[in-house]
Amino acid sequence: METVLRITQFIADNIFSQPALLIGMIAMIGLIIQRKSSSDVISGTVKTIVGFLILTKGSDIVVDALLKFTPILQTAFGMEGSLFDAFAGVGLGELIANYGGVAALIMTFGFLLNVLIARFTKAKYIYLTGHLLWWIALVLVAVQLEVNPEASTLSLVVVGSVIAGVYWTLQPAFTQKFMRLITGSDEVAFGHTSASTAWLSGVLGKFVGKPENSTEDIELPKWLSFFRDVTVATAVTIGIVVVIAALVAGPEAVDSGSLNYVVFAILQGFVFAVGIAVLLMGVRMILGEIVPAFRGIAMKIVPGAKPALDAPIIFDYAPTAVLIGFLSAFVVFMICMVIFGAIGWTVIVPPMIMLFFPGGACGVFGNATGGVKGAVLGGVILGLFLAFGQAITVPMLQNTAPALAQLADPDWYIIIWIFKPLIGLVSGLFGG
Repeated sequence: METVLRITQFIADNIFSQPALLIGMIAMIGLIIQRKSSSDVISGTVKTIVGFLILTKGSDIVVDALLKFTPILQTAFGMEGSLFDAFAGVGLGELIANYGGVAALIMTFGFLLNVLIARFTKAKYIYLTGHLLWWIALVLVAVQLEVNPEASTLSLVVVGSVIAGVYWTLQPAFTQKFMRLITGSDEVAFGHTSASTAWLSGVLGKFVGKPENSTEDIELPKWLSFFRDVTVATAVTIGIVVVIAALVAGPEAVDSGSLNYVVFAILQGFVFAVGIAVLLMGVRMILGEIVPAFRGIAMKIVPGAKPALDAPIIFDYAPTAVLIGFLSAFVVFMICMVIFGAIGWTVIVPPMIMLFFPGGACGVFGNATGGVKGAVLGGVILGLFLAFGQAITVPMLQNTAPALAQLADPDWYIIIWIFKPLIGLVSGLFGG
C-alpha cells in the first residue's frame, strides 16, 4: 500500500502539478493511438507542450502586471487593512504545508474518476486545466477541515476525490452548448472554475442584446479605428486605467524604482498588452495540436471525449469581448467595494487576476448570445459574484485559509457554500 501511495504521490507531484506535461502526455497518447509516425508524434507532443508554456508565460506576464497594479488601486481607494486581517494567524501557506500531500492525492484520484465517468457515461469531458485541479482539491481539503479538524487522511481523500471527479466531469458539460456558439465546433470544452458565471452570462445575454451585434464588429469613428487591434486596445485601455489610479494614489504608492511613476504606469499598459499577445499565440498553437491529437483518445480510450481547457482558450474567438468583460467586472467590483465600506459591512480586496480571466471569459460567453450588451452583462455578473462571494466566504474558512476566498473563482464559492453545510450535516448524522 505504501508503494502505491508513493507512486501516486510521484505522479501527482510531477505530472498533474505540471499541466504542460499533462497535456503533452495526453497529446502523445492520442497521436500514438492514431498510429502517427514517430516524427508526427514527437512534433505534435513538443508543439503542444511549447504552446501551453507560451500560454502560461503570457498569463504570467498579465498576472505580474495585475499584481503591480493592485497596491496602486488599493491606495487610490484608501483601503486600510482588509477582511483577512481579522483572521491573521491562519493561512494558506500553513494549509499547503500540512495538507498539500492530501490535496495532491485528491487531484490524482479525482482526475482518474473524471476519466472513468467520461468513459462510461454520456458526459465525455476530460478536465485538463492543471492548476485548477490543484486549487479545487485544496478548497475541498479546507472545507472538510472546517467541518471536522480531526478528519482522517482517508476520509479527506475519498470525499474530496469523489466531489472533484464529478465536478470536473459535469462542469464542462453544462457550458458546452455555449462553447459551440463561441468556437463554431464541438471539439473543445471549457474547463475553468468561472463556469457558473460564464454559463449565467450566456443564459442571460440574449435578454439584453443580440449576438449579431458582436463586440468584434463594433463600428468605431475613424479616429478610434486603432481599437480594432486587440493589442493596441489593451495597451491603451489598461494604460489609462493604471495612470488614473497612479495619479490618485500619488508617487509614494507606486513602486516604480528610478522611473517616474506616471511613466511606470503607462508601461504597465504595454506590458499587459504583451502578455495578452503572447497568451493568444499560445492558445492558437495548443488548439492547432491538441484537437487533432485528442481524436485518438476519443476513438479508442474514451469514445467521443473532448478536452476541457483553461479560460484563455476562448479569448482568441472574441478578444474585444475579453477586454469589455474585464473592465465591466472591474468597475462593478470597485463600486461594491466602496458601497460595502460605506455601509460598514466589510472591506473586500480587488482580486485583479480573477477579475481579468473569469471576467474575460464571461464577456465572451455573454457576447455569444447578447453581443456587446451581453459582454458587458457578463462582466457585471462576474464582478457582483466576486464581491459578494469574497465577503460571505471569508468567515466560512476562518479556521483554515480565509485567503482562499480572495483567490477564488466563482465555482470555488459555490463548492464551499454547498459542501460545507452538506458535509457538516452528513458528519452530524453519522456522529463523526
